[in-house]
Amino acid sequence: MKKIDAVVKPFKLDEVREALSEIGVSGLTVTEVKGFGRQKGHTELYRGAEYVVDFLPKVKIEIVVADDILEQAIEAIIKAARTGKIGDGKIFVTSVEQVVRIRTGETNEAAI
Repeated sequence: MKKIDAVVKPFKLDEVREALSEIGVSGLTVTEVKGFGRQKGHTELYRGAEYVVDFLPKVKIEIVVADDILEQAIEAIIKAARTGKIGDGKIFVTSVEQVVRIRTGETNEAAI
């Protein structure tokens, strides 16, 4: 099992969720986050004053998938989240040792 953390632009969330649903991902966790990478924020004008926005709003999507659909999930996220402009986001993949569904006690693949 693998955990995928994808950080994407907020307006791409629905497209990513739908793309993951189509390949059989049944659950995900979404968190509103702020950060920056190469984009390094940007300058905005508010009431005539210029100010720097260092941390840009993003959403972090967390899913756990079986090893056999990992590549499909990554491709689905890339296709749905890509705009072709800087700041499209990142995908991080880590191994998951164990999963337990609290309600039923199911473990690992059955608990996803």
